[in-house]
Amino acid sequence: MLKELESYLKSKITNKRNYAIPKIWVKGYEKIYGDIFDEKNGIYYVDPYLFFSKVISYILEKSGNIDYSKPLSHIKRETNSNWIKQAVIYGSLPRMTSAFNHKGFGTFEEIDILGYKESGTFLKMIALLLYLKSFNINTLYLLPISKTSNLFKKGSIGSPYAVKNPLEIDECYHDPLLESFNVEDEFKALVEAAHILDIRVILDFIPRTASRDSDIIREHPDWFYWIKIEDLATYNPPKIKELPFKIPDEKDLEIIYRNLEVRKHLKKFVDSPNKLNPQKWEKVKSMDGNILVNIIKEFGIVTPPGFSDWVNDTQPTWDDITFLRLYLDNPIASKNYVSETQKPYILFDVIKASKFPGEKPNTELWEYLSNIIPSYQKRFGIDGARIDMGHALPSKLQEMIISKAKDYDPSFVFIAEELEMKNDEKAKNDGYHMILGNTWYSVARREKFYKLVEETSVNMKLPFLSCVETPDTPRISAREFGDKLKFLATFLLYFLPNGVPYINSGQEIGEIQPMNLGLDNTIWGKTVLSPDDEFYGKLAFFDHYVLHWNSPDNSISDFLKSLMKEREKYKKFINEGYFKYVYFNYQDGFLANYSYWIDDKGIIIVGNLDLSWEREFEIYLNETYGKQINVSTIKLWKKDGEFPIFSHNNVIKMKLAPGDFALIKINI
Repeated sequence: MLKELESYLKSKITNKRNYAIPKIWVKGYEKIYGDIFDEKNGIYYVDPYLFFSKVISYILEKSGNIDYSKPLSHIKRETNSNWIKQAVIYGSLPRMTSAFNHKGFGTFEEIDILGYKESGTFLKMIALLLYLKSFNINTLYLLPISKTSNLFKKGSIGSPYAVKNPLEIDECYHDPLLESFNVEDEFKALVEAAHILDIRVILDFIPRTASRDSDIIREHPDWFYWIKIEDLATYNPPKIKELPFKIPDEKDLEIIYRNLEVRKHLKKFVDSPNKLNPQKWEKVKSMDGNILVNIIKEFGIVTPPGFSDWVNDTQPTWDDITFLRLYLDNPIASKNYVSETQKPYILFDVIKASKFPGEKPNTELWEYLSNIIPSYQKRFGIDGARIDMGHALPSKLQEMIISKAKDYDPSFVFIAEELEMKNDEKAKNDGYHMILGNTWYSVARREKFYKLVEETSVNMKLPFLSCVETPDTPRISAREFGDKLKFLATFLLYFLPNGVPYINSGQEIGEIQPMNLGLDNTIWGKTVLSPDDEFYGKLAFFDHYVLHWNSPDNSISDFLKSLMKEREKYKKFINEGYFKYVYFNYQDGFLANYSYWIDDKGIIIVGNLDLSWEREFEIYLNETYGKQINVSTIKLWKKDGEFPIFSHNNVIKMKLAPGDFALIKINI
């Protein structure tokens, strides 16, 4: 497919340079493009057809006589998922990552007056692959790209997690420049281009929920829960005053079901429309237009919004999504508290199906859900998946999802949405290969950060996402002491044992606006931009958003490129070396430290977690190594470069400013 795109783009070249792109997108690769740029006000202007054909031609030159639409593991003949341990991941919401004001004036428009699509597309993501390679990225993780809903939106556009059809790709990613192609062609080309560049592609999948007007409703309304439209205004998760904020245990169920609010809540649920009136349903499902809107008009019922499985969670309802009905009966543990005539309902125990299963699985739905990922594997050759809310799925359904994907590709990687590091062993037993973890939380809290580095990471049973921010958290550059943490935390995390380095789209240019407020944030988190900024108050999960490509923090970008090159040099130490903590002349809980050794060669990682005061200390190499070591050379790498240092009697004397750090290379 990539060759077809190249041929088509070449046939459309006009030599009209009126398509604006950020200079940073092509930094370091200018030679492959030649003289195709006009520069105005720090922005490059190109003929888009020529620009994209040039980048695709460059990528194709690196290809062989291979079908790159297959998973990269098939191409490399791999038989296990160990590649994830070597991954360096870039996380992207493509409609944000590759968005830009291409007309070069005025404000952002989804499609501008020149006909250019300013929101992100797969074609533009192909062009950004070279940019990602400059950071040594070898894995591209995409937030949901499936068809999304425009109903019950939280912003100007639908959330990527409000999936209307999990088997279709959202049309928003089609680029008008490729008028002869469809969005599936373009995604296939993106995966092919990534594979040629030795970049794997991981997608986000959401098997527990759907948009409230899901396409699935038309054929399977009984796979959803329903309430009367007049009850929607008062529909909220019941408050249980007798219980704290928690995921309920079986002993809590009697308290929950005797609660007056819960009893009122249960009465709001009704049968699915096909059961309420089969004849009318046959008529309604054949109507044109939005299926849910038609159901509301004809039946007066609606799919209810989702909510947290934690009792007394302060989060409001999740108005753009609803839960799928995974069991045809009520939870086994709750049956004594519910009438036999109770209509299918949603409550904390129903949501947490992994903990409170029923006796009658919705087997047809389970088959449908477990076949989604194999469909993407066979059509596009994806290499891995993150399972949203996998911890809430019935264990047998989770096993079906994982096993079917692994049957097609034994090297396929599954990432668990597990934020508790202590649950790594459970995730491993469930068949996952990596967890998200909570490093983004720890780095903002000195004692937790120290524990992560000195205790937690080395004892993990699974790799974890080693990240200073995620799409759901505050940006590291916007954190308190972010001016130091954006360097210190990144450095310490990216060398951690069992850590998989992760760059969140925008992190590398110092973006401060979060993409969502889901974790460790408040409503004020979306107001960090200047009020006169075009995207003030906008969240990329719900609104069009353009990263500040024209005003990047080059200090972070340059640091990350340099850091990832250093890490690449010493990845054998990280993956195969002998792990040792560093022996200091004193330790007060502020000097984060660890080291790796292969024979008498080693790398020492040390950072000052005190962001206000410097630390002066000594490193004893013999005690760190565990025996007498003959030291011939010592080099010190910091963000401002590398230089040799000396020791006396195998003792290194050092001083680190607040938030400073160093990579020390012994006999290398």
